[in-house]
Order: sequence, then structure tokens, then C-alpha cells
Amino acid sequence: MSNLHLIGGEKGGVGKSVVARILAQYFIDRAMPFTGYDSDKSHGALLRFYAGYASPLVIDDYNNLDRVVEAAAANPDHRILVDLAAQTQHALTRWIEDSGLVELAPEVGLSITYWHVMDAGRDSVDLLRKLLDTFGGRIRIVLVQNALRGDRFEILEESGEKARAEQLGARIISIGHLADATMQKIDARNTSFWAAIQPVDVGGASLGMLERQRVKVWLNRVYDQIAALEV
Repeated sequence: MSNLHLIGGEKGGVGKSVVARILAQYFIDRAMPFTGYDSDKSHGALLRFYAGYASPLVIDDYNNLDRVVEAAAANPDHRILVDLAAQTQHALTRWIEDSGLVELAPEVGLSITYWHVMDAGRDSVDLLRKLLDTFGGRIRIVLVQNALRGDRFEILEESGEKARAEQLGARIISIGHLADATMQKIDARNTSFWAAIQPVDVGGASLGMLERQRVKVWLNRVYDQIAALEV
């Protein structure tokens, strides 16, 4: 079975690329072969932090998107990880529908998982509603409540969309808060999460001992949730 992981959320700034980076590091740490694709033309995070595993992807080019599925079909032991840039959902949906990908997937042994990354705002809930209207019950959906972008999700709870998503089979995970200063240090040095938890003398990101420990705890908490999803 091939596994295609689409990391989206449509809205800019919700933390899609952080989720893509976490998944990339999870696959590396668990020795799960994967191929990454980055659709952000201006500052792609997979290309920046995991350059050895990622290639650029043009979302509005059917040939580019086709090769992602072909790569998945040709490498059933590989996960395919796609970091979707903001405002690419329309082009992606059009390609999926025009290609009949949802219907084709079982025939070629392809599992599609869409990771909908959310902040605590109304826009993320509205975008979730549209996603469920289009793909709810048709593909596997994981809601990612990203506390790095706000930790109060009352709007989501009160909207009824979270309950609707669960009724349609969606799974829900949460990314806890990590100190802004720590994340800024990691990003400023263009380091992977592996490097973030290593001492400087073995290629680390110049974080303090307790900072490294907090990153390790933060990662492990997310890893436990990802493991339960059997990705």
C-alpha cells in the first residue's frame, strides 16, 4: 500500500510547513522511507530544512501532480509527503476530481491522507467546512489543532464541524506549544528537528540543554499521536 500525505489547510500562517517538517522527521526517526514535495515557490520549508528528501512541486501543473502519484505507485514502501502552499486547494481539488484520483486510489493501492492544519480562528473552521463538503468520507482526513498558532479552539468546538469531521471518520491530533524563542532559534539556523535536539559538537542547533530537552518532549508528544494513526 502506498501512502500519500497532503499537508494543507489553505490559509497562510497556520503551520502547515511545521507539520510537514514534523512528519518528515518522524519518518526519518522511524526509518520509514519517504519522498517529499514542496509546493511553496517563495520559501519552501521541506526544501529548506530537509533538502535531501524533497523536490519542488508545481500545483497548477497536472503533469507535476501526476508524477507524485506515479512515484507513490512505483514505490509502495515509500511515504509521499506533499507540503501544500497557501491558496493551492482549488487547483489541487480540480486535479483530484478531473483525474478521478479518489476512485483510482483503491485500484492502485494508494491511501490518501489529507492533514488539515488549523489555527484557532474562524477562517480555519470555514475552510474545514469546505474540505468536508468536498472530501468528507471520501479520503482519510486528519485535523491538526496547532497550538503554536493559538491554543483556544472554542470556535471549532462550537461550530459543529469538529463533530461532523469525526462522524465522517476524521482523526484529530494536537500540536502543543513550544516557546517562540526556541522555534525562532531552530528556524534561524535552518536546522532539522534532529539537529535541534543534538549538542553543538554533533551538529546541533546551539540550543541550551533544557531547550533541547523541551523540544524532545514536544516532538515525542506529537510522535505518540502520529503513531496512533498508523501512517
